[in-house]
Amino acid sequence: MTRPVGTDRRIETRPAPPGLTDAGLLGKRPAAAVVGGGIAGLTAATGLAERGVTVTLFERDGHLGGRVGGWADRLPDGTGVTMSRGFHAFFRQYYNLRALLMRTDPGLDRLTPLTDYPLLDAEGRTDTFAGLPRTPPWNALAFAWRSPTFTPRDLARLNGRAALPLATVSVPETYHRLDGTDAASFLDAINFPAAAKHLAFEVFSRSFFADPRELSAAELATMFHLYFLGSSEGLVFDVPAEPFPQALWDPLAGYLADRRVTLRTGTPVTSLDRTADGFAVTTAQGTERFDAVVLACDVRGLREIVAASPGLGTPEWRAAVAGLRTAPPFLVRRLWLDRPVDAARPAFLGTGSVPPLDNISVLDRYEGEARRWVARTGGSVVELHAYAAATDDRETLAKAVDDRLHAIYPETLGARVTASISLWREDCPLFGLGGFARRPTVETPDPALALAGDGVRIDLPVALMERAATTGWAAANTLLRSWGLAGHPLRSVPNRGRIGLLNRLAATRWFGRCAT
Repeated sequence: MTRPVGTDRRIETRPAPPGLTDAGLLGKRPAAAVVGGGIAGLTAATGLAERGVTVTLFERDGHLGGRVGGWADRLPDGTGVTMSRGFHAFFRQYYNLRALLMRTDPGLDRLTPLTDYPLLDAEGRTDTFAGLPRTPPWNALAFAWRSPTFTPRDLARLNGRAALPLATVSVPETYHRLDGTDAASFLDAINFPAAAKHLAFEVFSRSFFADPRELSAAELATMFHLYFLGSSEGLVFDVPAEPFPQALWDPLAGYLADRRVTLRTGTPVTSLDRTADGFAVTTAQGTERFDAVVLACDVRGLREIVAASPGLGTPEWRAAVAGLRTAPPFLVRRLWLDRPVDAARPAFLGTGSVPPLDNISVLDRYEGEARRWVARTGGSVVELHAYAAATDDRETLAKAVDDRLHAIYPETLGARVTASISLWREDCPLFGLGGFARRPTVETPDPALALAGDGVRIDLPVALMERAATTGWAAANTLLRSWGLAGHPLRSVPNRGRIGLLNRLAATRWFGRCAT
């Protein structure tokens, strides 16, 4: 049975641009290169191929999925495993990403729900999102009422007027208003209780792998809106029931191959040259010509290609690309233990209040490959994340996160680590102060070139994987429109807050005193 894309009655839909349904009706099929095989690139390739465009997708790595990809590895005993960068939450309001996944899984049966997202604070208290009403603002009020880290006195002290931007989000207006303020200062200004800041920072700020002092308050407000105050989908989410390649990208690769998409993994693009009728795309294997290009790279890849392609865009646009920044590095550490963790442990626990550890995942609670390993060995598979690393000493950081695991889950202290794999990455976009106005958009100065990715600006309330998918569909639409071909609809949570009700609530004790 096909699942609906979403259940919120206030979903906003941007209709598909009109046009011909298949490029074969043009007489000559356009050829497009998509550079990057992450969510953004795969979405753009899907959007183009479904309208009959001939697509070649170039991916630098040997696997698809980008930062949500996976690859084959082996444990010391020779057991084959699929390694990845770890836990990703597929929220119900990721409408455009879910639309992509439904191309090969109409019922989204390869996803499995996690019913909670518990967060541990420095005092050992746990906040939970299970069982909340879904409709804003009652979800926020119910959460605050039962939270051990909020008190009635905390609620009364909130600066209601200063907090209104959290409840009245509209993109891009929120960025015009808040992009020059950092997330930590913004929460200080609204008297957000110190004991509860871990909620905002763990769920919203550190999801961007950034220190709250380095993150735009506009991004924080948009995240609150997307996940909580502007959506009735709730903070529950799904995760793939098998590793990312098997559950998501291998099926999509087959879907694309059936639509004449050529997938070139392990093939980095080095430069683009503008020609009279399109682009010459250069790789180590040579140069190929295309009518149009979608650059769906990470920040580093986009900067390098543009720097090596002096004929692209305008000086201002090139400067905007060169100015993109990456978030600090982070550590992913996966441990195969010789004994199980306590049966009461959740599949995912946020631990950002006890640095340097940000979260603990027990993979065998939801992933089939890990579960089968546990069934054979009697052990457990645990993954630790440390975001915005404050040190380059990876061994010291790995020991520190292991120590935190032992303190939080004491049963792991005596466990033998039968295998471990650690990853160190620094490739996530940083949404720093004042960057929104300069951030490159999907459309570029060249109508035959489009950008996509979670670091690309699009004026919709989206973030993270959903921003990647949304910009991928939008990039495809940009090129399809230029050829007179029909595009694809875009969906989002409402691009406005519940202004009337929240303005009234701002005057009540629930949202605190209004500033004068």
